[in-house]
Amino acid sequence: MRLRDLIYTRLVYPAYERRLAGKLTRAAVPAHIGVIVDGNRRWAKEMGYVDPNDGHRVGAERIKELLRWCDQAGVGHVTFWLLSTDNLNRAAAELDPLLQIIEDLAVELAEDGNPWRLRVVGALDLLPTPHADALRAAAGRTAERRGAAEVNLAVGYGGRREIADAVRSLLYEHARAGGTLEELAEALDPEHIAEHLYTRGQPDPDLVIRTSGEQRLSGFLLWQSAHSEFYFCDINWPEFRHIDFLRALRSYARRHRRFGA
Repeated sequence: MRLRDLIYTRLVYPAYERRLAGKLTRAAVPAHIGVIVDGNRRWAKEMGYVDPNDGHRVGAERIKELLRWCDQAGVGHVTFWLLSTDNLNRAAAELDPLLQIIEDLAVELAEDGNPWRLRVVGALDLLPTPHADALRAAAGRTAERRGAAEVNLAVGYGGRREIADAVRSLLYEHARAGGTLEELAEALDPEHIAEHLYTRGQPDPDLVIRTSGEQRLSGFLLWQSAHSEFYFCDINWPEFRHIDFLRALRSYARRHRRFGA
């Protein structure tokens, strides 16, 4: 490492981190952050890795770091988009290792000694049964945890699919209660659908972060992000640092939220 880089790593960046953190107040910290962890494969290619899944492995380690940063900042809910419904169309040679990396991450987060409560959100019926069962089991082991961030792992997730599933669930519920379609159509409002989303019972995300320079949602939390603030970061997910996280919080704190008013 060159002397200049060493100075920045050991002296400048830590001082800048302390300065950023010192300017943030708990009142300005988002209650729920959504994260589109984009750029793992691009990072692996740029770093010279032959296997793109090496990027996903490094990205999984970064997720654990971000959770610790969220706990330090007082963020109560975090949703990570790990695998979309579109991603399920990838070749088995790439998809199978990625599913195993996601499973390993969930199992590790569920280990004794970790504080996070997990929820797996997405169409798990689209996943291979062994992976779906392992993800459900990992989430189940954390059901009684309190006091740290509640973590949503969005796997096999698509925003349109979530809304369709919510409406389907609502229709089934209404039918079981003996109601008619006409009665439901007359009474239906947005809250009825919200009560059947994957994230029901949780606050909508205040802030959505996307890495890799892409500036679009791609279907992430379509319903819940109606009034979210967005922070787009040019670096790939494995490169996302504590400084970048604090910059996102600073950007959020500076915004005047209108909630559509």
